[in-house]
Amino acid sequence: MDVSTWILTGLLVVALLVALAKDPAMPVRGLLSTGKLLRGVWPELLLGFLLAGLLDVLIPQPVLSRWLGSEHMAQGILVGWVAGLAIPGGPYLLFPVAANLLRSGAAPGPLIALLTAKTLVSPIRMLTYEAPLLGWPLTLARFIPGVLLPPVMGLIGQYLYGLFSDR
Repeated sequence: MDVSTWILTGLLVVALLVALAKDPAMPVRGLLSTGKLLRGVWPELLLGFLLAGLLDVLIPQPVLSRWLGSEHMAQGILVGWVAGLAIPGGPYLLFPVAANLLRSGAAPGPLIALLTAKTLVSPIRMLTYEAPLLGWPLTLARFIPGVLLPPVMGLIGQYLYGLFSDR
């Protein structure tokens, strides 16, 4: 088990103890709530993991390194940025794919640019929710910095990843 698994296990145990202290029936309600959540997202999770697995066998290592590797950082960050703006789906698709790309040799900077672009800017969300509900001035005031920030995040994130991983 890695550190993340231990942290999640610890958080679960603490939450379980707090729930038991409040009401002995609360953990059962929590389990039922977990079932509802899982029923709502399992198709997206399954599709995300299936896509990640297929990308693993479809994208040869040299191609991945050429487009998202650390040898061509500026190009990788630009590719990650554009991919993040274009890729459909939510976090259940995005994070399994990003995890697989990292495991397969993609550099952290391009992946950070991809994740940042995807989470900050969504053309579909902008056109269907933001502009109609908030108006174009606020939508554009949020969109423009959001669309320009991912490359900066990729560069800073690549540097920080180097600091954190050397420990």
